[in-house]
Amino acid sequence: MRFDTAVLHRFSFRAPLVATLACAVLALSGCASWRTPPAAPSNADAGAQTTTVTKLQKFLWVFSPYRPDIQQGNFVSQEMLAQLKVGQTRDQVKFILGTPLLTDLFHAERWDYPFYLARGNGELTSARVTVFFKDDVVQRFEGGNLPTEKEYIARIAGPAKVLPKDLPKKEETGAAQIKINK
Repeated sequence: MRFDTAVLHRFSFRAPLVATLACAVLALSGCASWRTPPAAPSNADAGAQTTTVTKLQKFLWVFSPYRPDIQQGNFVSQEMLAQLKVGQTRDQVKFILGTPLLTDLFHAERWDYPFYLARGNGELTSARVTVFFKDDVVQRFEGGNLPTEKEYIARIAGPAKVLPKDLPKKEETGAAQIKINK
């Protein structure tokens, strides 16, 4: 009897402590407030904002559930924005940038192209391009510092693997051997 009470007394304060710490770690690793949202740009030319994860978040990520990548809105690249010119019609803008995500009855002369990408690892990217019309032609547009298409693909799929250019291809080596033999 005495052994049982000693064992129970020893673990009576440790078990709740361990359980409380485990719950705190799980709660904090899944807590959205630990992710700092991207700061609002001070002006419209600020373009894309990316927030990366901290070392603490990376450590606590082991305890969090799987989170898929979530992409919302229209991705507008530097190449697409370079094609946009003042004086283009609505149809031309729609051909270049796509259908706007936000069209408002109260602001019919303005099209918004917001973009939001939340990676599963906690990295957040947001961008916004706004096109203003007057008499159904582009008067001005806001947005800049946007990623290129290659940068966006590298962010989604990871950096591209570069093959060494010094190594000849198999077809080239076979053709070279045939020419040498003749």
